[in-house]
Amino acid sequence: MDTAIEHPKKKWKLKMPGAFTILFFLTVISVFLTWFVPAGSYSKLTYGHNELTVTQPSGKKTTMPATQSTLNKLNVQIDIDQFKSGAISKPVSIPRTYKRLKQHPAGFYSIFTNMVKGTMQAVDIMIFIFVLGGLIGVVKASGAFESGLESLTKNTKGKEFILVFMVAVLLAIGGTLCGIEEEAVAFYPILAPVFIAMGYDSIVVVGSIFLASSIGTTFSIINPFQVVIASNAAGTQFTQGMPGRIIGFTIAVICLLIYLHWYARNVQKNPAFSYTYDDKAKFDAMWSMDTTEEKDLTFTMKKKLILVLFAASFVLMIWGVMAKGWGFPEMASSFLLIAIIIMFLTCFGHKSGLGEYQTTEAFSNGAASLVGVSLIIGLARGINNILNDGYISDTILYQSSEMVRHMSGAVFIIMMMLIFFVLGFMVPSSSGLAVLAMPIMAPLADTVHIPRYIVVTAYQFGQYAMLFLAPTGLVMATLQMLDMKYSHWFRFVWPVVVFVLLFGGGILVTEVLLNQ
Repeated sequence: MDTAIEHPKKKWKLKMPGAFTILFFLTVISVFLTWFVPAGSYSKLTYGHNELTVTQPSGKKTTMPATQSTLNKLNVQIDIDQFKSGAISKPVSIPRTYKRLKQHPAGFYSIFTNMVKGTMQAVDIMIFIFVLGGLIGVVKASGAFESGLESLTKNTKGKEFILVFMVAVLLAIGGTLCGIEEEAVAFYPILAPVFIAMGYDSIVVVGSIFLASSIGTTFSIINPFQVVIASNAAGTQFTQGMPGRIIGFTIAVICLLIYLHWYARNVQKNPAFSYTYDDKAKFDAMWSMDTTEEKDLTFTMKKKLILVLFAASFVLMIWGVMAKGWGFPEMASSFLLIAIIIMFLTCFGHKSGLGEYQTTEAFSNGAASLVGVSLIIGLARGINNILNDGYISDTILYQSSEMVRHMSGAVFIIMMMLIFFVLGFMVPSSSGLAVLAMPIMAPLADTVHIPRYIVVTAYQFGQYAMLFLAPTGLVMATLQMLDMKYSHWFRFVWPVVVFVLLFGGGILVTEVLLNQ
């Protein structure tokens, strides 16, 4: 007798589109807006050859002396030294000069031409990202990361939280220097078994890796994927506001360590305290150290040298940018130099050498892992091109400035942070959101007479406060790797989100008051 087998009906679930899909739809929306949003433009101010040039909406240009008096007459509240030093390199919108223009609607084909054009314009940043990804890929393939952490584990036996402390601090520094987040996924298989043996749970693992690196990125000092790109798009330099970011980073990391210590200590004392206690048996079964797999984690002199060189590459980059005014091509070249040296060290060796093929593959795979980040930057620039070519960017800027015209600088900057908090859900890529939003948002600072770098800082705090939570970011991949429920993670991380918004808001208001 045949019986029909009933299969459970699959429930339809709403899936959030990825960054590429979001940016594509935003590109289409941008073309649509050029047909309906009134075209218009501000007069633009540029500096060159010790002169200030004003370009009116009609295209007429006027040169004026590069003096503070000229800026005051133009109602541009920027120090003239910011132009002369190169800190302000992009055209500045002159307040109260907005004029309506004839409509410039974009065609359907411009969706695709601007996607390509935007990618071509971002080629210098993209090459830098590829080289950095290749460098990280080679260091990971060398085993230096794993061996270094294994050595830390042995040296901190009996003092368990020291390892959590050191991992969190190192990843926070990695986040603040170069935005290490996706690359940190490699640390979970290494640290999860160790933390189980210490009596910790999956929350401690994610907290010391993902949360620590994200806190570092939130309060980033010199992250090229975030601060440098955002500052460049804002028409300012990332060195502006650095003292405030250093103070904020230091305090935020200390607070995170206190929070992690409180939670880890309570889990050690009473495992039932764990927010993931319901899944403890499953987590322990997945990540227990009882395994027959053998791996050489000897922290050899060669691996130590590789880690020293890897760290030196970021020191070299910081020195080059701050002392020599390096751009992305120079930064990429310095990273490539270090990468090639490490590749030679990794390639050769009687027992530990990987050989030419595996070493070059590691570099290629590392670079390939960041292709998505690179393309997002180009696609976002294409959106900016459409808005600019349609002369509607300044219209959006004008309407936004009208909305905040009567706000004080402090209220304005808090509103900026909250706007970026919402945008962080839709565009989780820090570099993508920076080049998408900053050219529009940053000039608003001029209308309320505050430095543009404060808007860059508001973007950092707002977006990353959301990315601790947003399913569109790295959170879901991390939780899936450790088989952790989102509700458990939310219970742990929501105080951190509140802290970032309150503490970050306090920093922003303080910077505004100090610059008025």
